[in-house]
Amino acid sequence: MKPARDLGLAPGERLRSQMREAGLGGALLQGVWRRLVRGYLRAAHSLCVEGRENLPASPPFVLVANHCSHLDALTLSAVLSGEAARRAHVLAAGDYFFGNAAASAFAAYAVNALPVWRKRTGRRDIATLRERLVQDRLVYILFPEGTRSRDGRMGPFQPGLGALVAGTAVPVVPCHLHGAHAAWPAGRGLPRPGPLRLVIGPALDARGLTNDRAGWEALARGCETAVRQLGEAG
Repeated sequence: MKPARDLGLAPGERLRSQMREAGLGGALLQGVWRRLVRGYLRAAHSLCVEGRENLPASPPFVLVANHCSHLDALTLSAVLSGEAARRAHVLAAGDYFFGNAAASAFAAYAVNALPVWRKRTGRRDIATLRERLVQDRLVYILFPEGTRSRDGRMGPFQPGLGALVAGTAVPVVPCHLHGAHAAWPAGRGLPRPGPLRLVIGPALDARGLTNDRAGWEALARGCETAVRQLGEAG
């Protein structure tokens, strides 16, 4: 048995750490949260999921999608089950979701998010996330646009995704979520009922890409193209 990666961290530091592990209490809370979210998505948004067969049988893998709503992360997390659901982490903007103790506790213990600090994430932070993805067999949920779209149109993908997986055997699964912008656009306080449809595409292989800028950008382009095609097909 290996010691927990976050062993010895103070409670506040642990919430905001990329080394955080859920523990028994956190895992139970996250399980309850997932059930509540799934019930909400069925009742308020009649969530329809296409392409579940494209999800890898077991971790590690990465889900990437278009991003225009807080519903995006909730939906992608909710469609996972079993080991994948227990090992899933949303990579979330640290300055937004971990700005104070209450927000940090919710992001950590309910959503199981890991912080990515947009203006101060360095090579060591990326290396930590990359190492954990492979060695701890995790699932990452991330949105390579970097921020929510304000008009519902998808923006260009940033190359940070490639730094996590280029040159590894970790599958990258493109997804496209329809209806999230209409239901909960940026600037609106609470979501309104409306249909959601998630399309999951075939996984992309990053093993042949070099772990450098060229490889990162190639993966970003490939993922952006795949996600756009899923959106256009729907």
